[in-house]
Amino acid sequence: MILPKGVLKMKRFLALLLAMALLVSAVPALADQPQPIEIIPYDELPENFDGQHHYLMLCVDQWNAKVNNLGNTDGIVLVTLDTRAHRVMLTSLIRDALVQRPDGKIGRVNYIAKNYSPEELCKVLSQHFGIKIEKFILFDFNQIARIIDHLGGVKIEVNSSEASYLKRYPLEPRQTSPAMNNAGTYLFTGRAAVIYMRIRKAGGGGDFMRTQRVRTVLSTLADQCREITYDQARDLLDSVIENTTLTNMNTEEMITALDQAYSLRDCTIEELRIPQDDAVHPISYAGMAVQEIDWVMSREDLADFLQTSWLVLDED
Repeated sequence: MILPKGVLKMKRFLALLLAMALLVSAVPALADQPQPIEIIPYDELPENFDGQHHYLMLCVDQWNAKVNNLGNTDGIVLVTLDTRAHRVMLTSLIRDALVQRPDGKIGRVNYIAKNYSPEELCKVLSQHFGIKIEKFILFDFNQIARIIDHLGGVKIEVNSSEASYLKRYPLEPRQTSPAMNNAGTYLFTGRAAVIYMRIRKAGGGGDFMRTQRVRTVLSTLADQCREITYDQARDLLDSVIENTTLTNMNTEEMITALDQAYSLRDCTIEELRIPQDDAVHPISYAGMAVQEIDWVMSREDLADFLQTSWLVLDED
C-alpha cells in the first residue's frame, strides 16, 4: 500500500523525534564540576601549638578488616589533647567530603587510606586542615565493639526515630539494656554501639548526624573513664593495642598518649564538625553524591577551635 506524502513525512518526523529521545536518554546527566581545592603545601605547614597533640582515629567500614585490603575509612575523628590549655577536643570529618588526593586529583576523603595509605591520609588531612597530623590508629567494627565491651558498654540516649530504626535493624534484646523499645537511655554493648554510630537514615541529617553520633559515643566513653585508676587505664590501653588493625605508633608513643589523656580525664569534651553548615555544598561528582567543602573557611573554623575554648555541637 502506498501512503500519501503527508503521512510519510509525519511518520519520518515522529521517527526522528523518537530517535532523538532515545539518544538523549542514553546520555548521562552532566555532573557538577567541583571548584579547585586550595591546600597548604605540607612543607609550609606551621608547627603545632605547644602542648597540643593530634591523633587521627580511623574506622574502616568492615567488621573484620585486612591490612592488605582495607575498606573505606567512613569514621574519621581527630582527637586533640592539649596538655597546656587542659583541653580535650574531638573534630569529626564527614566521609563524603571532597579533598585533593595525593595524585593532585579530586576525590572522596574516605577512599584515600584504601587507595594510598593511612599515612597519606594523614598528610592529605594535614594540608586541608592546616595542622600537622602524624599519628593514626585504624580500627574495624569488631575492634571498636570489643573496646567498648572492655569498658562495660556505653550509655546512650536515643530519640524516637533512632529507637525505631534500631528496633527494625533489629538488635538482639541482650545487646541493649533494657531491650530497645522507645526513646530513652540504654546501656549498649559494643556491637549495638557500632550499629548506633552507623545510623544514617533516621531523624534526618544523613552523614552529618552520623558524625555527631560517633562523637557522642566517644565523649560518653570518655566521661565514663573519668574515675578509672591508672592501672585500669593501662588495661584499656592493652585492649586498644590488641584491637588495632593498623597504626604508626609504637608502644612507647601509645603510653605517652595514654599519660596525656589520663592527665586530662576531668576535662569537658569539646566537639567540632568539619565542615560547618556554612562551609559545605552537596554536588554530584564522578557518579557519586559528595560534599564540596570550603576548605579555607573550614581551616579558619578549626584554627579558632584549637586556639580558643569554644564548644560547637550539632542540633538534633
